[in-house]
Amino acid sequence: MAETRPTISTHVLDVGSGRPATGIVVRLTRLAGGTEIEVGSEATDDDGRIGDLLAGAPLEAGDYRLHFDIDEGGFFRAATIEFRVTDTARSYHVPLIRAPYSLATYRGS
Repeated sequence: MAETRPTISTHVLDVGSGRPATGIVVRLTRLAGGTEIEVGSEATDDDGRIGDLLAGAPLEAGDYRLHFDIDEGGFFRAATIEFRVTDTARSYHVPLIRAPYSLATYRGS
């Protein structure tokens, strides 16, 4: 059996339209000593997903920031989520749910 490399993934759901949000640019940075180190950047696919923002790099313990560029002429222009990776043996999935006047996130599986 092939070994699975831990990843950081996301998806964006637009509950206002009832569909995945496609083409949303998401940038992942690692926070280290007061600086941001860009890890990866990608746009959501036709299903609103990005499967691996680490761009093939190994997952490191530490603090991370996801920046979602959601400006489509609505109320919210962007969203930033900071989270901590403590267990580098597992993957982390951090989705964003958006509506015209609401944003939510959670730690997925």
